[in-house]
Amino acid sequence: MNGGFLVTKVKQLSDRIFERILSAKNIDAFNGAQGRILYVLWQEDGIPIKALSEKCGLAVTSLTTMLERMERQELIRRIPSEQDKRKTLLLLTDRARALKTDYDDVSSQMNGIFYRGFSQEEISRFEHDLERVLLNLEDWQES
Repeated sequence: MNGGFLVTKVKQLSDRIFERILSAKNIDAFNGAQGRILYVLWQEDGIPIKALSEKCGLAVTSLTTMLERMERQELIRRIPSEQDKRKTLLLLTDRARALKTDYDDVSSQMNGIFYRGFSQEEISRFEHDLERVLLNLEDWQES
């Protein structure tokens, strides 16, 4: 079995291709890693850093520097939670909201590359299987 190796290889190649597409489209407002953070926030704005960490699969320590940079780029704002002052919430700026169309275009192109030659049934089965692998990994991590 070499699924783990293949997943790693897919991630490496897809990250490079994503960056290349951003460059070809002259999108420099965010990079691939920042795009993943923005993607989560476009789904659920105003979440705590810990929740973002879990949804992105990035350690809070890894996020800290990225979030500082994104704040300087005026993509996000950090505010204290009114319910729990120990928590910091992340909010998208208007600038970040306006970038969603660019991200969606790049994401659509990536999906075209990923699934070239796949039937809809194959795509559904593949994504179902990936979700199962992800659940296995999350269960193991929690134990």
